[in-house]
Amino acid sequence: MMKRLVPTFNRILVQRVIHPAKTESGILLPEKASKLNSGKVIAVGPGSRDKDGKLIPVSVKEGDTVLLPEYGGTEVKLGEKEYHLFRDEDVLGTLHED
Repeated sequence: MMKRLVPTFNRILVQRVIHPAKTESGILLPEKASKLNSGKVIAVGPGSRDKDGKLIPVSVKEGDTVLLPEYGGTEVKLGEKEYHLFRDEDVLGTLHED
């Protein structure tokens, strides 16, 4: 059984964030209000190489919360958990709390 997946090249392993369907006080949220395609970066590859062989590092790091495209990525199951592999350039941005 696999315990850890380390992405290759410029790929990142992401676990999608499941947003709650209701607030702490029990108010049900509309389906569209909680539909933000985001995920937490679990692992990153070393990066890709340019035509001269120089390493181009991945733009995100482990622990970042990223905005993902609605479609795409490769679904990967490790044990009971579900992850997605994306290319670094597929990530739309990083999310920060202010």
